[in-house]
Order: sequence, then C-alpha cells, then structure tokens
Amino acid sequence: MMTGDSHAVAGDKPVADKLARHIPVLARRAVGWLDVHAGGLYIDATFGAGGYTRAILETPGARVIGIDRDQSAVAAGVALVEAAQGRLELIEDRFSNLASIAGSAAVDGIVFDLGVSSMQLDEAVRGFSFRLDGPLDMRMERAGPSAADVVARASERDLAAIIARLGEENRARAVARAIVRTRDGSAIDTTRALADIVTRVVHAREGAIHPATRTFQGLRIFVNDELAELARGLAAAERALKPSGRLVVVAFHSLEDRIVKIFLNERSRAPAPSRHQPDVPPVPPTFRVLTRRPEMPDEAEIADNPRARSAKLRAAERTDAVSRSTAIEALLPHLPSLAEIMRGRP
Repeated sequence: MMTGDSHAVAGDKPVADKLARHIPVLARRAVGWLDVHAGGLYIDATFGAGGYTRAILETPGARVIGIDRDQSAVAAGVALVEAAQGRLELIEDRFSNLASIAGSAAVDGIVFDLGVSSMQLDEAVRGFSFRLDGPLDMRMERAGPSAADVVARASERDLAAIIARLGEENRARAVARAIVRTRDGSAIDTTRALADIVTRVVHAREGAIHPATRTFQGLRIFVNDELAELARGLAAAERALKPSGRLVVVAFHSLEDRIVKIFLNERSRAPAPSRHQPDVPPVPPTFRVLTRRPEMPDEAEIADNPRARSAKLRAAERTDAVSRSTAIEALLPHLPSLAEIMRGRP
C-alpha cells in the first residue's frame, strides 16, 4: 500500500490532461470538502470511471488508493494508473475492506460515490438497465447469484419485501405477484422481460420515472448487498482516517442517505449515559459534521448530468477519538439474506 512521505512528481501534466472527462456531479465540491493537499493520501472508495480520482490527482503530489468491486472499472483504470506515475494504486475489492487495504497508512480523506455507475447502466450485458435489453444480471462483481436467480427463487412474500423496502415501490405486492405468476410459465432472465412484467402492474405517469425504476433498484441493491456494504464501509472509514481526515459521501437515494445521516449523527455526539452503568466514562465523538444539511446539485449540474438530480453530499471530519465498535445491523432494513433466498426459506 502507499505509505510514507510524498512529494510532487514530474509528470503530473499527463494526469491533468485526462481530467476533463468523467468528472461526476458534485465532484468538485466533494474534493473541496476533502481539502486535498500535496503529500496527502486519499481513498476513492468507488473508483468507477475515475472521476473523483482524476479530480484529486489535479493537486500535485496528492496520492490516491482507488477501490472498486467491478473488475471492468479496475481494468479501464489502468491507463490512469500509468499516467499518475506512482501516485495512484487501483485495487479490485469491496470498500468495506478499505481499512485493511490502507493498512497502517495515515489516510487524509475518503470519498464514496454510491450506487450504480453510468458505465454499468449503459452496458446492456451487465443487466442493470430496464432501458436496454440484456441478461437480468445486476452483479457488480459478476460473481454469486444474479438478479435472475433472485427472481426465480425468492418467495412472493420476500420479493414484495425486497421491492418495497429497497426499491420503495408502493405496488411491490402486485409486482411480486405478477413475477411469480409469470415465472411459473417461463423463466424471467432478461431485463426486457422483467420490465414488461412491471409495466403491466405499475402504470406510467406523465413526467414520472419509468415504472420499472424502483423494482430494478430494489433487486440491484439486494443482489449486491449495497446497504450493508455501505454501513461496513463507513465503519471502515472511521478506522482508516487519521485525526482531521475528511469523509465525504455522495448518495443518490433516501435509503443510502439515511444510513449516512444516522451514522454521522451518532458518531458526532457522545452516546447518552446508561443508568445501569453510571460510572462508565462517556465515549467521545469520532466525527465532526461539516455539512449541517446535505449539499445538492444546482440546475447547471443537473442539466449536465440528469441522473444526478437526487444526489446528496454529506461531509465530516475525523476527531482523535478511538473508533467505535457499534454493530451496523440497526442501520439496515430487516430482510432475508441472499444466501437464505438461494437456499429457500421455510
């Protein structure tokens, strides 16, 4: 891993030449909150197309560890690694492992850009988009059970719970019922097939999102265990950041943002004392929240990237308090695990 002191290197210009493309919405503001400086070490926990990494590398001497669980993103980032001339290390892994990836290095800042990337949505074979016909996959790592497996194996009750709680779809029961009725006659193994089923029971309204949006969102989050991964990633960031290190998170829907908000609220104040253990010393806060309210894209940023309309940015600064070991389960909705679905729940 990247350790030790760093200095500006000759050859920063080739990196700067590549910075104009793939700059995601709110990236400039996120990097501003990171307070990037020469010699600093930063973790781009969701490398994707490398937009945040490029923005960080604009500061001469800044170093980045980029993490992505999608092997396609890591492979596509090889050219940027070469251009960075030793200032970028790119790792295929889950960001919940970022503390062990960083090791003993003092990390100055960590940025998360949550959800599915434009690259994944625009590639039909990945099966993330209802607008492109392809296999019903949705796996970020291309390993383990796919969305088609979940649709084929989950009970009607579990499907309804997944779509309702993770997709926030009001017609989740009707969607689940239609899926089960259809799969009894034929396999649902393409994005077009699933989207057609959903649009028969969730009717389109003028100016509203596509009827299949929420169902696809719920299945994608479930297949990739995204909310638990986020909660673990935030706890890992708490362990990895040095005092005064910055944490910046950009979320795109309410479930993600709720987890980030609760985590930062809890970590930025001391827990209430217990009447059962009155002599236990108070636990000091591990973060100081920097954004009183989440920052959101302005009209110009939305016009440039309409997918980012719902983006919310939250930032916090690490204190010198010892990391907490609070369980993450309280942050998550109650649902069966992917393993339970594949085994077949009683």
